[in-house]
Amino acid sequence: MNGICLARRECNNLNGTITGTCASRRGRCCVDFLDLVLAQPDGDGVCSVDSLTITGGNTIVPILCGDNTGQTIFVDFNGNAAITITISATLSTTFSRRWNIKLTQLGCDCPGIAPNGCLQYYTGTSGTINSFNYATTANPTLSASLVTGTRQLANLNYGICIRMEAGYCSIQYAQASGLYSFTVTGDVEGADSTVLGTDVGAVNDGDCTTDFVVIPNPFTTANVAVGTDRFCGLGFVTVTSALKPFVLYVVTDGSEGATATTPPDVANRGFSLTYSQIAC
Repeated sequence: MNGICLARRECNNLNGTITGTCASRRGRCCVDFLDLVLAQPDGDGVCSVDSLTITGGNTIVPILCGDNTGQTIFVDFNGNAAITITISATLSTTFSRRWNIKLTQLGCDCPGIAPNGCLQYYTGTSGTINSFNYATTANPTLSASLVTGTRQLANLNYGICIRMEAGYCSIQYAQASGLYSFTVTGDVEGADSTVLGTDVGAVNDGDCTTDFVVIPNPFTTANVAVGTDRFCGLGFVTVTSALKPFVLYVVTDGSEGATATTPPDVANRGFSLTYSQIAC
């Protein structure tokens, strides 16, 4: 039996016949941001001027703003509830906003469907993964600590999966080119070129408590266990992982400000990581 995986209401609207269940009794919606440019977040990464929200699904989608052109997310339907996309803009802020969003409903047997728990899903033996609103230019807005603010969005907690291609058994993650391609925590403006974007600027383990990337069971390129799965700081050390499925997680807190034990983050951009699958 062949069919298309849709929400119940959509099937009824199309005069279809419900003949079974799929995707854990719900369809899945692929949201492609062909062009999405909204105002930048405030200096602490909160989308207080413009925002894009996606509600009604069975997937928690973070509030987005800034430049997210080219990003794609996957959202599960929640029974027969509609998924709603809302774009809010502040009229008092003059900005050349634009958006062009493509929506696709995916069937259960679609090869491009994301596994459960993956907000984003990449395919192919190699590619580049950018955090939401990543770019090399700084956010001109000051944070609550009165320092240059962040492009990195606040309150993130989501998974990014990479499909394991046939004949490949592990995956390598590396920092993309550019000084700012892994600036997740710390003071970008206070770091010089010997630290920024280098192994010296890399931080991991217990020092990553506010904003960080999680890579399960990582090893160095010398095949030595890293001993931690959290990565933050102003640089990234190349690692590999053979844990299946291939996945990494992104976590940020609600502010870039100083804490009782740490100074404020300054001018973070987020991350741009390349991945390359390694043949068995």
